Amino acid sequence: MELSAYLGNTLDRGEASVIQTALNLKLSLVCIDESVGRRVARLSGLTLTGSIGILLKAKQTGYPVSVEQAVERMREHGIWLSEPVIAFALGKNH
Repeated sequence: MELSAYLGNTLDRGEASVIQTALNLKLSLVCIDESVGRRVARLSGLTLTGSIGILLKAKQTGYPVSVEQAVERMREHGIWLSEPVIAFALGKNH
């Protein structure tokens, strides 16, 4: 797949590919966690979710997901999550 020059010069290949594929296939929703990628996706007219959003949706629809364990595994593998995102994921934002 050929990336637009804008996407190729602005984002890493993974994020650029996600956005370009969504645009090519006329998909409205993408999963991107990085802030620059999220900004570019919004500017491209796309709706966003992230890894935490997917976990919460899976739990909401009945999949046996432990969000707390998933968050811990993500952190163990070097995936940075902000404290507000973690609090939201664990339902501690109320």
